[in-house]
Amino acid sequence: MTTASTPATPRPYPAAAPALAPERPVSWPTRVVHALPNGLPVVLAESKQFPKISAQLFFRSGNAAAAHGSPGLAGMTAAVVRTGTNSRASRRIEEDLRRMGADLGTHAGADSSVISISGLAEFSEKMLELVADLARHASFPADEFERERRQRLEELRVERTTPSFLASERLRRVLFGEHPYAIAAPTVEQVAAYRRDQLEEFYRAHYVPADALLIVVGDFDSRSVLGQIEKIFGDWQAPQPEPHVSPAPPHPSGRRVHLVHMPGTVQTQVLVGNLAITRRDPDWYRTSLANSIYGGAFHSRLVINIREQKGYTYSPRSAVHALRQHGYFTVHAAVRNEVAAATLTEIFYEMDRMRSLPVTPEELESARNYLAGVFSLGVATQDGLLGQLSTVFLDLLPDDYLETYRERIRALSAEDVLAAARRHFDSANAQIVLAGDREQIAAQAALFGPVAEYDAQGNSI
Repeated sequence: MTTASTPATPRPYPAAAPALAPERPVSWPTRVVHALPNGLPVVLAESKQFPKISAQLFFRSGNAAAAHGSPGLAGMTAAVVRTGTNSRASRRIEEDLRRMGADLGTHAGADSSVISISGLAEFSEKMLELVADLARHASFPADEFERERRQRLEELRVERTTPSFLASERLRRVLFGEHPYAIAAPTVEQVAAYRRDQLEEFYRAHYVPADALLIVVGDFDSRSVLGQIEKIFGDWQAPQPEPHVSPAPPHPSGRRVHLVHMPGTVQTQVLVGNLAITRRDPDWYRTSLANSIYGGAFHSRLVINIREQKGYTYSPRSAVHALRQHGYFTVHAAVRNEVAAATLTEIFYEMDRMRSLPVTPEELESARNYLAGVFSLGVATQDGLLGQLSTVFLDLLPDDYLETYRERIRALSAEDVLAAARRHFDSANAQIVLAGDREQIAAQAALFGPVAEYDAQGNSI
């Protein structure tokens, strides 16, 4: 026998989101800053939540240092550095990592190259010895060099079919002109021409202590780890790289459209940008907040407009990219071909609205909470804290940058946001890149300014 049950009364949704809890203070770890006699700066931060350490050895030379001679050379050098030293073959390195419960990585960006390692704190000395071995005695095995080169060639062939990559590459060339930042990636021909001795030359010239920075975060006693570092790195000697002066970027006047032709594509990658600022600029906090309101967060004006209201794309975004010498501002969205012009119209509408009227108190408070919250999450882990410390010391920011960040963000006003948008969202001189099918979007592109056309290899057509 069964009996009918009374349906449960559905719970009503709350009329409004609950109020935010009070912001928790950040417990900043003990921090030690020291320079070895050979010029190597060392930053130690004790973070004892987990029995592990993370270390990164940075070199202040990246792909920009070799851009006009051999683009991408720093990236290839970093990839091969980890494959062997004079005393350790690749297999030995992997076995050492397994014994220490450690992960190793190498990477190069525009301005820096880095060797990273993380693992159990009890093996701190052995991990630092491995980092030093790679930094000082990399052997660049010929077979590993060829393997990495083949892999990079395949990556480039894929990138040349990717609208977002081609759009970004074109914008960098437009914004930076003859400056090394203009070169986002090498060509297939350039990578095919790499020689092993070029990597060794870059390594000897740029992997040097006086141009480096070592940051270690984790469960350790600073005095003990500093002793290990002095023993392992103290006798490292190498000349400092020669300073290099780069030409200034151009400052385009008026909007221009740069169309990268990709036959048969059903979507268009829309990218808008202009030169902006670095983190050392006094406007950095204001511009970060303005970007968050405009398009830098998922609840931003740009997302509400062209995602939620118009349905043109899933995730439009804007960002302020801070490189060491210069910065730039971008807005991007991937949309159906038929709404490329409509998307650009809304991008500029929201940009001009940011430049014309103060943001609302609700938007201001939401953005301040968002940036403060993201920052708090970013320093809650060892790796996150190490990343923030690297930003401070590589970009030569004030000593109290991290400790005062949330306070400075919360002190900003609607007038600060308006001033930053007017100064750094350069609507009148923005450069527009459209990567898509010329037959579908050429007429739309012409609505926004003179149009220059390119193929997927970067050649004018």
